[in-house]
Amino acid sequence: MRGTLKLTFAATALLALGACSEQPAGSTLDNGTFGNATMNNTLVQTGQLNYVIDLNERFAAQVPTTVNFEFNSAILDGVARDAIRKQAHFMAQFPEVRFRVYGHTDLVGSNAYNKALGLRRAKAVVSELARNGISRSRLEAMVSYGETQPLIVTQHPERKNRRTVTEVSGFVENEKLVMDSRYAEIIHRDYVESAVSTTSIETTGSIDEM
Repeated sequence: MRGTLKLTFAATALLALGACSEQPAGSTLDNGTFGNATMNNTLVQTGQLNYVIDLNERFAAQVPTTVNFEFNSAILDGVARDAIRKQAHFMAQFPEVRFRVYGHTDLVGSNAYNKALGLRRAKAVVSELARNGISRSRLEAMVSYGETQPLIVTQHPERKNRRTVTEVSGFVENEKLVMDSRYAEIIHRDYVESAVSTTSIETTGSIDEM
C-alpha cells in the first residue's frame, strides 16, 4: 500500500513539475485528448518515472523552458528562438529522451479559439526545435491547454499567459527501460557538458581581461 502511495505521489509530482518556475493559477490540468494518466501509468510500469522527474528538473534548471508570444500570435521572435536553441542544445545531449511542448494562451477570446491558438504555438516551437536538429520523433506530442492554466488570472491580455512550456516526457521507444547504470551514463554526459561550458566561459573571461 505504501509503495502504491509513493508511486501516486511521484506521478502527481511529475505532472506538477511544469517546466517553468511559475505555477499556473489553480494548478489544474486539462487532460485534453492526449491522456496524461496513460503516460504516467506507462512511466510507473516501466520504471522510468523517477528518471523522467530528475531529467525534467535538470532541463528546467539549465535552460529557459518557457517561450512567450505576442497577442493572438504564434510567431516566434528573436528571444523565443534563442530560448529554443538552448532547449535543442540540451536535447541533443540526451538522444534517449522525448519531450513535449504544451501551448497556452491568455483569457481573451473563446475557449475553442484559444485551444487552437495554443496548439499552433506548440507546433511552432516543435518546428523550430526540428530546425535546430532535434528529430520530430522525439517531440512526441503537442498538447494545448488553451486558456485553462493562466499564470496570472485576468480577462485582459497578459503576455506571461501567452506561452509554451517544454518538458521531458519519457524515453524513446527503443529505450523503454533505462537501467541505473545506463542512466548514470546519461547524467554523466550532462555533467561533462556543463564542465566544458564552464571552462570555456572562464577561459574566455581570462583572455578578455588580459
